[in-house]
Amino acid sequence: MKKVLFPKILVVVLVLCSVNLSISAQDDAFSRGDKVAQFGVGLGSFITYTGYSTKIPPINGSIELGIIDLLDGKATIGVGGYLAHTSSKNKILDDSVMDFIIGPRGTFHYQFVDKLDTYAGFMVGGDIVIKSKNSPLGSATDVAFATFAGARYYITSGFAVYGEFGFGVTPLQFGLAFKF
Repeated sequence: MKKVLFPKILVVVLVLCSVNLSISAQDDAFSRGDKVAQFGVGLGSFITYTGYSTKIPPINGSIELGIIDLLDGKATIGVGGYLAHTSSKNKILDDSVMDFIIGPRGTFHYQFVDKLDTYAGFMVGGDIVIKSKNSPLGSATDVAFATFAGARYYITSGFAVYGEFGFGVTPLQFGLAFKF
């Protein structure tokens, strides 16, 4: 499955990059009216079960809209949504668990230097847990929340790399961001 999935993801990323490279020049700061989509992968996971190991690392996507500019345009409040997936397995019990985390998130952005969008925020949502047929426990839903800080470095006006750290689904995540 990994051999098939990776080339497809790579093609999608390259297409999105080429589309964003053709967008006219914009300010690299996150401002009111800006929309950004992020796609990334996490290192480590706070969603763990005793005796289970990670089968699929946390993969995530988010979208954000700048809604209010503050401090003479140097700061912006953003709102958006977050979706993540991770999976764990227990070889001894022949069991697996899938988690889907979904929820709204809010951010506060402040631009310290050009091309670098720094931000902090929180997310409150739901954790949908789906367990395999072999699991002694059934599927469930739970409250999921996260606090995080991150930064996007804009390579072009519409394309950035990002990293976030915090408490939530994963302690560290990184990936690509697209301003549209």
